[in-house]
Amino acid sequence: MDCINKYIGNGCALYNGDSVELIKAFPDESMHFEIYSPPFSSLYTYSNSDRDLGNSKTDEQFFEHFHFLTTELFRILKPGRMMAVHCMNLPTSKERDGFIGIKDFRGELIREFQSVGFIYHAEVCIWKNPVTAMQRTKALGLLHKQIKKDSCMSRMGIPDYVVIMRKPGDNPERVTHTNDTYPVSEWQNVASPIWEYDHSPVWWDINQSDTLNVRMARDGRDERHICPLQLPVIERLVKLYTNPNDIVFTPFLGIGSEVYQSILMGRRGIGIELKKSYFDCAVENVKNAEIEASQPTL
Repeated sequence: MDCINKYIGNGCALYNGDSVELIKAFPDESMHFEIYSPPFSSLYTYSNSDRDLGNSKTDEQFFEHFHFLTTELFRILKPGRMMAVHCMNLPTSKERDGFIGIKDFRGELIREFQSVGFIYHAEVCIWKNPVTAMQRTKALGLLHKQIKKDSCMSRMGIPDYVVIMRKPGDNPERVTHTNDTYPVSEWQNVASPIWEYDHSPVWWDINQSDTLNVRMARDGRDERHICPLQLPVIERLVKLYTNPNDIVFTPFLGIGSEVYQSILMGRRGIGIELKKSYFDCAVENVKNAEIEASQPTL
């Protein structure tokens, strides 16, 4: 399968096609940083294509398919550099799984990445409001009426995670910061009552709605990506793990969040998206980022 459409911009390249196939064209050790939110197994359906990982019938089928991509993600990343993967553990259902509970999707991802050579480097837990999740999903374990009926079936909300994997080897281009570009107060703000700083194991301050489709004020006629990654999450990770002009790669471009934010921060971006409608939206969003990044500042 060749690239269906592409957009080559100022410091970016976007491709419409199957990332499992298109990624093979990229040279070994050519990417400085990888960041993405993969399909959450079969939790969401994005398209009716057999090439879509979200259409896997079972978790085993998902990881068999995903393995073709993870081997390539390892190959194209520079030694000593990072891959950041946004994910969550998945709720089960009686209809689909035969029981109500939670599947360790985060752990399965880590084990898959380790199987191709990555080192499990770090992770951050991102707090999510369980009331918002209850209102959106009507999950049995989050309903107050379940506490009155039988609280043994009640549970806590499910947070997001960013799992950070490192490719073994010496980093050929060290990512360095100064006290001016990365102040101590930003890295370790111990005065904060809830420890809102970047190397905290929990980020409490991420606004779940601070996503690209909200920032761009899209209207109801536009197709919306189901779960775009929050821009502050991308911003923190890109700032920590890349140098200006580094290449940031995402194999699940969606509406373009990772490339959009990278361009605003003076990095280059490459993304691949299977679904045409998402790709078209990503192109428009990235063009807006290019315009904003080219504007002179005071």
